[in-house]
Amino acid sequence: MTDCPSTYTPRGALTPNRPLDSLTWLRVGGPADWLFQPADEEDLAEFLKGLPEEIAVFPMGVGSNLIVRDGGLRAVVIRMGRGFNGIACEGDTVTAGAAALDAHVARKAAQAGLDLTFLRTIPGAIGGAVRMNAGCYGSYVADHLIEARVITRAGERVTLTPGDLNFAYRQSDLPEGWVLTGATFRAQPGDPEALETHMAEQLAKRDATQPTKDRTAGSTFRNPAGFSSTGRADDTHELKAWKVIDDAGMRGARIGGAQMSEKHSNFMINTGGATAADLENLGEEVRKKVVQSSGISLEWEIMRVGEFEA
Repeated sequence: MTDCPSTYTPRGALTPNRPLDSLTWLRVGGPADWLFQPADEEDLAEFLKGLPEEIAVFPMGVGSNLIVRDGGLRAVVIRMGRGFNGIACEGDTVTAGAAALDAHVARKAAQAGLDLTFLRTIPGAIGGAVRMNAGCYGSYVADHLIEARVITRAGERVTLTPGDLNFAYRQSDLPEGWVLTGATFRAQPGDPEALETHMAEQLAKRDATQPTKDRTAGSTFRNPAGFSSTGRADDTHELKAWKVIDDAGMRGARIGGAQMSEKHSNFMINTGGATAADLENLGEEVRKKVVQSSGISLEWEIMRVGEFEA
């Protein structure tokens, strides 16, 4: 597999048979047929335009919310880098490239006196945040998004509104193979120093309650209640994923190198040497035990893609 799959020869890096384990936070996963790191939007659009329809496309961010199965991906994986990580603040708007880290966007906005502090503790980049309608402390991407820039599977450049994306809890209706390249948000004004203090408090709370020093992929399952933690003192916990996992006795449960965290039972950890199969099998065992315990069927928040190892 050496020839370029597209009729267009890209300026960005195109690597055949590229293992993906080093590109995911959980450090698992087999190879992609191709990994494409486009130089810029034009490079990506021309590449997709020249790519045969039968070749699947999988846009990948920083791999923070992802399990790539051990058999790898029969697709061209699109991973965006420096050409897609700009952040610009103007008036009450913040425009960021898909590869800009959520935390960097929150900090840059705060420096400009704009409140996107909810992004500060969300792992990952803006492309994934838009696609998954990321949220924290009661705020979501859907509450702030003005528009998203996208390149379609056919290589056309399109601008989408929140209505086009049809946001719901932890999901959007972005069509298969379409690649988010950037987004513009509206933010409320705030005092930069007060916003920095607020973010520091959020980080301290996160570090006290989540296994941030372990190899995880963020929350494993969506909250059954259908909304994020609000962070308020009157927040209710009955239908939080961690609570029903605890009630099922699965805090600390293990399969191979995979473990549900003792610190926060909705976080799955690669303790060292876990395979993608270990992680996914543990998640499915947790789901089974929760159904038996409470009758609730947990939905995965971590995306699982690719083929099982033969």
